[in-house]
Amino acid sequence: MIGSGQPQSSQTGAASRQVHSPLAQAGSFNTHAREPDLIIGSWCGKKFRPERVATPAGFDRIPAVRHEDLYEIKSSLILQPGPAALTDGLAELQRIIEQWAIRR
Repeated sequence: MIGSGQPQSSQTGAASRQVHSPLAQAGSFNTHAREPDLIIGSWCGKKFRPERVATPAGFDRIPAVRHEDLYEIKSSLILQPGPAALTDGLAELQRIIEQWAIRR
């Protein structure tokens, strides 16, 4: 699942492990209950601070938090106008996910 502050449908069964990008306030839609393995954050004009993602109650039980799998994608890569958001942003998401997969 990739989310942007709103719940997104996800697959079921073994394929249901989630990728979640909290582009809104962490915890705004039961992030901890979804138990994401990876969290990719981006805040427009602000630095992503993994330690702040881990502070809401229950977030210490999230696999991504426990394993320190909290990554930042620069907002300039995903919010720029035109196709570059797809090419540059997608390439960076791929790099982050591949880096995470190697650690697993």
